[in-house]
Amino acid sequence: MDALIGFGNLALGSRLKRVSEYIMRETQRVYDAYNIDFDPYLFAVFKIIKNNKGVNNSEIKNSLKTTQPAITQSINKLLKKGLIKISEDKLDKRKKKIQLSKKGIKLAEDVTPIWNSIEYTMKQYTKITSDSLNEHLNILEKKFDDNRFSKAIIQHIKMNTKVASVEITSYQKEYATYFYEFNIEWLKTYFYVEPYDEEVLSKPEKYIIDKGGFIFFAKVEDTIVGTVALMSIEDGTFELTKMAVSPNYRGYKIGQQLIQHCITFSKEKGLDFLKLYSNKLLENAIYIYRKHGFIEVPIEKDSPYKRSDIKMILKINQ
Repeated sequence: MDALIGFGNLALGSRLKRVSEYIMRETQRVYDAYNIDFDPYLFAVFKIIKNNKGVNNSEIKNSLKTTQPAITQSINKLLKKGLIKISEDKLDKRKKKIQLSKKGIKLAEDVTPIWNSIEYTMKQYTKITSDSLNEHLNILEKKFDDNRFSKAIIQHIKMNTKVASVEITSYQKEYATYFYEFNIEWLKTYFYVEPYDEEVLSKPEKYIIDKGGFIFFAKVEDTIVGTVALMSIEDGTFELTKMAVSPNYRGYKIGQQLIQHCITFSKEKGLDFLKLYSNKLLENAIYIYRKHGFIEVPIEKDSPYKRSDIKMILKINQ
């Protein structure tokens, strides 16, 4: 029996401290794994200095809303490591301006990809629905027990390295299973499978390839990790549809690479328009479509998908 859990809300402060210390230890494990000489407890002060061309003690203190002795201690440690330099403020010589040293700038460059993976992994761990902070901590610590935080971060870093160069390949019969399974899994996760989906996904050659459409697959090394289709609607217009990425490879911008491939392919083919249907609940997806130039247009009443509440188009060669 975990005593702190048993104490309920009375032990909330101790629970938060335990979680904080766990995260710091696990982050240190990640730094050590990549030979990064950095103390996670110095992150906040270091990041503020990094984000400013010159900052003083008081500005750091006010930004972090902590005590001056704590700030001074962190600055002294950063100085000892040679990561920052201190000079007189040109406008007020009574003040000291703190900046990153050359060593600090190099460290920031090296550690930023790791920070990005920590940020992503923490978001995944903290996507929790609960009725109280205490219950939230129960679920979070259970996640930490099931999958060590440092292990998850390192896995994300390695995956990002692997997917830096994704190969996009065209439809082959042996890939049809991936086209079906990735899309069915995605639909069941976020919505439901409509009869139209089942029909098209189970017979991609009949409904897409044989009608002049195209299906593409994303490969990482020898593994199929994602798919997307361009379905022929009418002369010069294709629907970008049936895009899905393997659950194990989400979060690595594979979907964006598939979209960009479809756009480049459409330009080379001299197509006029791409259109797509989506749902406004998928905020990240809508953001990505807009990022690639798609604009919203009125959706017809007889949309082919019941779940769709938004239609978007992209002008290709106009």
